[in-house]
Amino acid sequence: MQTVTLIIDKRKELSTKYKKIIADKNNNVILTKNLISAIKLIQDKEPDLIIISDSIDSDLADYCKKIRALTYNMRPIIIALSKSDALEDKLKALENGADDFISEPVNSEEFLMRIKAHLRRELESNMDTKRFLPGKNYSKRALKRIVSENNKSWATMLISIENLDNYKQTYTELASEKLIQTFCAIVNSTLSESDYIGTISENEFLVITDSIKAEKIANFLTFAFDAVAPKFYSTQDNRRGFMLMQGDEFAGRRSNFVHLTIGIVTNEFIQYKDSSQLIHALMQIHKIADVSSKSNYLIERPRISAENAIEEKFNNKICIIEPDEAMSLLLSTILNLQGYNAEIIHSTKEIDSEDPPALIILDAGNTDNLSGLEICKNLKENSSFDKTKIIVTSIFHDKELILSIGADLYIPKPYEISNLIKWIDTLLKN
Repeated sequence: MQTVTLIIDKRKELSTKYKKIIADKNNNVILTKNLISAIKLIQDKEPDLIIISDSIDSDLADYCKKIRALTYNMRPIIIALSKSDALEDKLKALENGADDFISEPVNSEEFLMRIKAHLRRELESNMDTKRFLPGKNYSKRALKRIVSENNKSWATMLISIENLDNYKQTYTELASEKLIQTFCAIVNSTLSESDYIGTISENEFLVITDSIKAEKIANFLTFAFDAVAPKFYSTQDNRRGFMLMQGDEFAGRRSNFVHLTIGIVTNEFIQYKDSSQLIHALMQIHKIADVSSKSNYLIERPRISAENAIEEKFNNKICIIEPDEAMSLLLSTILNLQGYNAEIIHSTKEIDSEDPPALIILDAGNTDNLSGLEICKNLKENSSFDKTKIIVTSIFHDKELILSIGADLYIPKPYEISNLIKWIDTLLKN
């Protein structure tokens, strides 16, 4: 991962010398001569470290104070560079925002080691300690930097591990950390030194790479992750084809296995104005890429690059198929009071496949006629209802059979309505 150092110095020869001392493949050094150009570079690049020379036409301590005020939200390291070695000048600069004071002439080796030590500490302070990757703030900084590089071809990849919370609940936090570590190892094996990988959240990662390589990387990641993921499930879950989550002593919940969703945005078609526009585009393409049961990636193309292409709409429609009229009336009344659009139906023919419900509460039937299970199976096989959640309630207590048919949640009868509502909120929130 490359850091950025900004040197503010009017002297062409000395500033070039300092750049040669500290610049390498891991540290991009930028030179500027005055405050006006420095402000633009600070806004665009958010440098990790700023070196300010007293060759500028201003008091060094006052200049440090101004730069600190301009960078309060990003908090870069500021080093004051001066021809003076007077204690008073040192204290004044440090008091006004400088993190270090170096007197000229400098010893090249000491100068280099000081810079490296400061940059190492800056990186460590922005590190996700669990994954040993740069954290959310640094990832946002990395996005801001590439937006300013319109002359360079780049691609950003938003990668998420879906259903990680469900996996953690089923297999413990330790198992989920091992799964994430395995994913990180796979990603690192595909990236070069010039590429960037950082975290956004516990299950979201940002990769910045060359636009030519991005699709190949995504293709390999989805293949490799799906190939190794089965090793993280129990034999029973692998046989079933889903995770069997424990709701409470009796209830059971079905969850798809973990998988990757990757959204890719490049500057091939659009020159992004700022990082917020880029983040919005990444989130939109990532949302389109999400497939419920397997790893998938999607790269931005001209036909889907228009802004506001996705309209956010919350579906709160619930259909109730319950033979007990008193129970169905009670359920619809309570759910409508909770803000849902609940409707009692008697067969699936009454469901509008063009505007499917968010959730169906379905009675499985009695032990002699489990007709509800056949309805559940048919609904799950119908692509019109692939985003509809199904809760099956039953006096027939075979959790594994009901979930294997395709139910997202099984609740045995009799049940507490408050418990049912809690599960409805959970399923629709997910």
